[in-house]
Amino acid sequence: MSSVESKLPDEKASPSPEEANESGNGQHHDLDSLTALGYTPELQRNRSLFTLLFQTLAIAAIPYGEGGPFIYAVFGGGQLSVFVGWLMVLVLDECVAVSLSELASRYPTSAGPYYWSFQIAKRNKTVLSFITGWVWLIGNWTITLSVNFGFASLISATIAMYHPDFLLNDWQLLLVFYAVCLASFVICAFGNKILPMVDTICAAWTAISILIILIALSVKADVGRHSASYALGHYDTSLSGWGGFTFFIGLLPAAYTFSAIGMISSMAEEVADPAMKVPKAMALCVPVGGIAGLFFIIPICVTMPPLADVAAAPVFQAIPYIFQTVMGSPGGGLGLTFLVLGVTMFCSISITVAASRCTWAFARDDAIPGSKLFSIVNTKLSVPVWALALVTIVQMLLGLINLGSTSAFNAFVAVGVQALAVSYAIPITISLVWNRRVEVNQARWNAGPLIGTIVNVVAIVWITFEVILFSMPTTLPTTAVGMNYSSVILVGFMAISAAWYFVHARKVYKGPPASDGL
Repeated sequence: MSSVESKLPDEKASPSPEEANESGNGQHHDLDSLTALGYTPELQRNRSLFTLLFQTLAIAAIPYGEGGPFIYAVFGGGQLSVFVGWLMVLVLDECVAVSLSELASRYPTSAGPYYWSFQIAKRNKTVLSFITGWVWLIGNWTITLSVNFGFASLISATIAMYHPDFLLNDWQLLLVFYAVCLASFVICAFGNKILPMVDTICAAWTAISILIILIALSVKADVGRHSASYALGHYDTSLSGWGGFTFFIGLLPAAYTFSAIGMISSMAEEVADPAMKVPKAMALCVPVGGIAGLFFIIPICVTMPPLADVAAAPVFQAIPYIFQTVMGSPGGGLGLTFLVLGVTMFCSISITVAASRCTWAFARDDAIPGSKLFSIVNTKLSVPVWALALVTIVQMLLGLINLGSTSAFNAFVAVGVQALAVSYAIPITISLVWNRRVEVNQARWNAGPLIGTIVNVVAIVWITFEVILFSMPTTLPTTAVGMNYSSVILVGFMAISAAWYFVHARKVYKGPPASDGL
């Protein structure tokens, strides 16, 4: 193994905590914080509170997070589900964000949820940590997969604006998806020094895009403008077949948008003072992104074409169809869709970075096959290149499933949300029920005993409902093609991880380092 791919040699190469805290070179800060948690610092701490917040918002990617699966909001009843559903999910997901922020403040490490579960559990620590870690890992991989494949689908839908009769076939779509994955890999591997700036550019691009979309749709409105009562309250239950339950199907895009908010915890070892900055970034993402999102969804609700027409959009991508129809020309639609494509590109980069850090952290604790390889940090790039490669390869292999079953592949979107939600719920539940919030009440950033308990309860209830919701088919009656296979896929992944545990991991995985936290 070359010296370039070896871990940092020894602590002599790093400054002391005092020297690090006083230095301004961005190399290492708060080494005492990380070593207190049992780990040796290996990554460059080149991110600030704002760049961390911008990365969190890039992962949420409002125009793509809400716009990519917007077709489900159409089947979910239309404008009422879009607007009221957005407000509901903001409140519910902020409870999740605050709950995770407390844990991230108490134990600020890239190990994230599986480290939290290990530290606060009173018994069966190792098994609980292993389960949490694998669910967390599966969630990171599949949600990243959903973003990159969604990017490829959005490109296909954009082409359909000018060539309605031409749609990328399965092989062509797969190749575009592979190109997206490889491009993200190259940028994340070789551009780590500039990624904080990329996240800042993403924040500016997203804000400008939302403003342009707001003005363009409001001014052009080629199919007319709805009244305020219709734009914010129209509700059509005829498309989904779910009757009165239709409204909840419409929550899927908003829930998907903020599903990956906890992934930013994997960046804890790349920011100074993570015990304060990580929870602040996490807690601010929902209100900041939520307010920005209102300026994106309201003009769409006001100018939206008939729901039945939107439901038949090419490649199930509603936003390009809406843009083209409302603007009255393919050129106008392309201009607005290009802005969303840019947001999606930034999201692909940011979420791939976070997923690679999660993979590296879990490998660091000998929890996955090939841990010794995937826990290596390239010291020249300050990037866990092998972990990043694993994330890319797993996505590309899973992408092959789309050649055989489109419905099975679509389930990966739901699996990503479900797995991340379960990985959040385990430490939150342990902390509340088993530990009586003793640990998180000692965190530097916490919501207090009363408010903290309330948000924990709301978070657990919402996560439970969310997991069930993402297991359900969008429309009834269902068919083999329209069936939601996410639960089957998630159980299959967990069966593989269980087999790995009993065959090998139980002999080597002892859990993350023990610590009293900060």
